[in-house]
Amino acid sequence: MKIGIFGKNLNKDTFPFIQNLFNKLGEINAEVYIFEEMYEMVKHDILMSTPKIFRYHEDIRNKLDFFLSLGGDGNMLSAVTLVRDSGIPIIGINLGRLGFLASINKEHIHKAIDCLIKKDYTLESRSLLKLSSPEDVFEDLNFALNEITIYKRQPNSMVSVVVKVNGQYLNSYWADGLIVATPTGSTAYSLSTGGPIIHPDSNNFIITPIAPHNLSVRPVVIPDSSTINMQVAERDGGFLVSLDSRTVELQSGVELSVEKEAFSIQLVRLPEETFFGTIRAKLLWGIDKRN
Repeated sequence: MKIGIFGKNLNKDTFPFIQNLFNKLGEINAEVYIFEEMYEMVKHDILMSTPKIFRYHEDIRNKLDFFLSLGGDGNMLSAVTLVRDSGIPIIGINLGRLGFLASINKEHIHKAIDCLIKKDYTLESRSLLKLSSPEDVFEDLNFALNEITIYKRQPNSMVSVVVKVNGQYLNSYWADGLIVATPTGSTAYSLSTGGPIIHPDSNNFIITPIAPHNLSVRPVVIPDSSTINMQVAERDGGFLVSLDSRTVELQSGVELSVEKEAFSIQLVRLPEETFFGTIRAKLLWGIDKRN
């Protein structure tokens, strides 16, 4: 079995769990590839057989059976930029706090590897967004698993964003910004700004305003077959646009075109792990003693 290991900014408190992972991989004689930055971080503290080092997407394409992301959801989003359209299934080991995407507890590392060996798992296909225009803004990383966000550049101002869906005028949003989220992203930034939770298989996008000036403006759910065009008013100066955790500044007047990406990401789910179970656990639903 060929397994890629990825992690960034890992706390030393997590090293015993990382050692546990490498011990297990050694027991099953797995061929291990490790992200270069992570290797430099842990090489003096973690005992491991000599792994293969990777740095770029091209280093792992067509070479791995699974890609393990260690950390939280931020590291999972970074992992997606390495896996891209290769089809390599991603499994997230949560060494952080909340973890909707990195949903496997660090205490269950051995169980997770055993499930991979026995093929006792399912794959969830997660759709992505694509910034199709302008094409050169994010170069070959013009996709997002969670969301595309337009945000004001100045802290004491708003932006006016004109939005069209399939060429039909939707609204001019006066707000701090605007989020276009996937079902996966519905439990991320969009959720914190009042957006709904959408099941991963729902084939929708969510358009969620950030602190809109008009209080009657609410999030809108649309089919993911739609093309969304967004333009910030010229007088607003520059603005920020983000794809997940990657951000650039653009000049007002530039039209952004967003659509569904052609490829999807495969997430590994262990037995008894479900979307509804995850949101109950992570959002603490059912904690009320009356339930």
